[in-house]
Amino acid sequence: MNHPNLQYGSVCSGIEAVSLAWKPLGWHPAWFSEIDPFPNAVLAHHYPDVPNLGDMTGIADQILACTAPAPDILVGGTPCQAFSVAGARGGLSDPRGALTLKYTELANAIDQTRQQQHQQPSVIVWENVPGVLSDKSNAFGCLLGALAGESRELQPAGAKWTNAGCVSGPRRSIAWRVLDAQLCRASHNWAYEQSSVMRSRRNATRNHRHLRRT
Repeated sequence: MNHPNLQYGSVCSGIEAVSLAWKPLGWHPAWFSEIDPFPNAVLAHHYPDVPNLGDMTGIADQILACTAPAPDILVGGTPCQAFSVAGARGGLSDPRGALTLKYTELANAIDQTRQQQHQQPSVIVWENVPGVLSDKSNAFGCLLGALAGESRELQPAGAKWTNAGCVSGPRRSIAWRVLDAQLCRASHNWAYEQSSVMRSRRNATRNHRHLRRT
């Protein structure tokens, strides 16, 4: 099932792999957010009609001022260097890691504007490395708490967050899953993909009751 009228905003866009993946669905970018010169040149070449809003930290104000559209979908993978086991793992104290929280501010600004415009809440898609699940600053718990609408960060039941799970709060329900890119394949069978996701969500719900707040 295609939804040709859906629009998405992409942050930390890079050269826009998501636009290539979602093109067969008929989804269209409302805007990009990228600051690196080389990806900017690539985006300008392939998507000359799509605005690049630059620094993602300023987009929430643009959304609230209605100078940039509040899209149906927000997608992005904020910098992973602060969480990767291959790096120093500075977590939220690293300015790159702190962009995780800016992502939640942008998501909330989008939904606030959409509510004022009598539109459905947006779909939020966030991608990062598995190391964020064991980050010492609990960046993932901060992300979940902010997206769910809680007043504080959430805490895992054990030493780190599980590879799959879901939480619900006053603002949103969030589900996550770690996938191995080596084992993933593209599929045009929408029904198959949907049922697979639903099975994954049912399997993940068992973790929900084990979560606790600080």
